Amino acid sequence: MEKSVIRNNLLKVRKNKFFIKYDQKKVVNFILDQKINIIGGYFPINYELNCLDILDQLSKKVSISLPIMKKHNQMDFYTWKNSDPLKINNFGIPEPVNSTSVYPDILLVPLVGFDKNLNRLGYGGGYYDRYIMKIKSIKKILTIGLAFSFQAINKVPIDTYDQKLNFIYTEKGFL
Repeated sequence: MEKSVIRNNLLKVRKNKFFIKYDQKKVVNFILDQKINIIGGYFPINYELNCLDILDQLSKKVSISLPIMKKHNQMDFYTWKNSDPLKINNFGIPEPVNSTSVYPDILLVPLVGFDKNLNRLGYGGGYYDRYIMKIKSIKKILTIGLAFSFQAINKVPIDTYDQKLNFIYTEKGFL
């Protein structure tokens, strides 16, 4: 099945199952056990698993960063605090306004679907795949996909540039 068909089906289901509870403490504790300085998060849209409370809890111990989308399907991460303003980009996604560019130690990654081999299906723009590939050439990074368990599929169709994640967390725990 084509990625676009799988993506559309999963997005319809996710809209209807958005209120599934998950244990934020497991994610926070796992991240804090990694002894990191900077975490890259995301501002949830389109019924993605909401990581803002996780970021808020982590902000007491580590620096938080959010992505800013650039031309040619590129993005970079910039420092952000809960009290900092955000601007809405062309895709309707809130981004930091005045910040410093950083390279996170751990990256929380939104996803549309995933498989047991930690392959990720995103929205199709390749922003995260490009960023993960770029940062891996600069430093070691740990990637954690955040999703609901119903977003699991048998096999994500992968291309040359698709980046596998290190972990995926759902309400049922870590993969």
